[in-house]
Amino acid sequence: MLFSRLLEKIEYRNPILDCEIDHITNDSREARGGSVFVCIKGFATDGHLYAKKAYENGCRAFVCEREIDLPNDARIVTVGNSRNALARLSCELYGNPSRELFVIGITGTKGKTTTALMIKQLLDVSGVPCGYIGSNGVIYSDKKIDAANTTPESYKLQSFMRDMLNSGTRALVMEVSSQALKLNRVLGIDFDITLFTNLSPDHIGPGEHDSFDDYFNTKKRLFDDFECKAVIANADDSYTKRMLADCKSKIMLYSINAPSDYKAEAVELYRTNDFLGMKFNCRTEKEIFPCALSIPGEFNVHNALSCIAVADVLGINLDFVAKTLANMQIEGRFECIHTSDGACFVIDYAHNGLSLEASLNALRKYEPSRLICLFGSVGCRTQIRRTQMGEVASRCADFSILTSDNPATEDEMAIINEIAEQYDNPDSYIAIPDRKKAIEYAFRMSSEGDIILLAGKGHEKYQLIGNCKEYFCEREIVEDCINAMKFV
Repeated sequence: MLFSRLLEKIEYRNPILDCEIDHITNDSREARGGSVFVCIKGFATDGHLYAKKAYENGCRAFVCEREIDLPNDARIVTVGNSRNALARLSCELYGNPSRELFVIGITGTKGKTTTALMIKQLLDVSGVPCGYIGSNGVIYSDKKIDAANTTPESYKLQSFMRDMLNSGTRALVMEVSSQALKLNRVLGIDFDITLFTNLSPDHIGPGEHDSFDDYFNTKKRLFDDFECKAVIANADDSYTKRMLADCKSKIMLYSINAPSDYKAEAVELYRTNDFLGMKFNCRTEKEIFPCALSIPGEFNVHNALSCIAVADVLGINLDFVAKTLANMQIEGRFECIHTSDGACFVIDYAHNGLSLEASLNALRKYEPSRLICLFGSVGCRTQIRRTQMGEVASRCADFSILTSDNPATEDEMAIINEIAEQYDNPDSYIAIPDRKKAIEYAFRMSSEGDIILLAGKGHEKYQLIGNCKEYFCEREIVEDCINAMKFV
């Protein structure tokens, strides 16, 4: 595509000599011949400083917010907002793929990943090939790609969507983070459905949001700025009314307690040798039908209701939806593994105090013989998370196994010791820095009726130790323990 054609829908300064463009990036390391390099001033560095490096890599087309000094054969245009330009140019270069996909965007503090993966599974088995973009990476067709951000940069989003279409994907469910909204990564995407799960204080601090109000108002942009076929929201959340106050799209609500379009009634927990789950009846305007989940926790009833609402918008038979939900497991999100001796291991991504407390409280309702919590906290990042998680586990679990969780270059025992300071009773925890050995210890000490929460890693299949990213899969370790017992 000609550079001049790519620029047709944005305002820019400086006349240009035309050139052919087939690639766009804001990373000078990715720049090459045929690229347009968009200079973005970020939190840590300024892309304008890397324009020369992009030029040296063969790039000749540049979009910037201020003057840059490059040789005369560089085609340089100046715009008012280079982040907006990156998103708009990416939409054009990849042919606006969101107009051809059925796109579902989900925002909220908790529940985004589980809800998104539930929807993906449901659409896939309904005969609508669905892609996913979020905390668990990018998944479509036979591909699974790791992503650095919950919602990737705009040019990567557009590239993924175009490749999804080329591979036969017809729908996309994506987590829309507050950072993505703040940094205009989803600008230009045509959403068919947007979905709000809930809101609580999170991502507030340097490089994220200055205040809770900023966090709230950033999330709100998904419902104010993007008009779509339907907005689906959690009527039980206290922020929903404010969140949707200026929404111009059709609103559909789900709930357990409040009046709504999709309401769960007769909600109850159930536990068998194979499941920790939930049962409820879903009441809509037209019908009532029973639902069961093989995923524990009342919050997963909310996630299932949002999935039912999406299915209804798409015209999928709700009895079929209920049968599909009954067999779902979500990788790394309250994922249950049952042992032959009646203990249950639960793998969950809970990695801060708020989410860990929610997970432990949900599991406590199943009345375990003992509730055991295995966890650590990341290195080289916010330290308050360590004390919060330690305080929660010391209060909510019967016993804790303190271990490593991506310690990176920080001393893993120093992290564990900070967590241990929150325990008054030294007999209520044990420290085992090697996470594999910690899981094996949990398996040996477990007995009938115990629930063991492995918190923090979730879907991740690695450990960051020192400067190395080492393969690490908790599910495989638990399954190896189970298999080893068969031969004892």
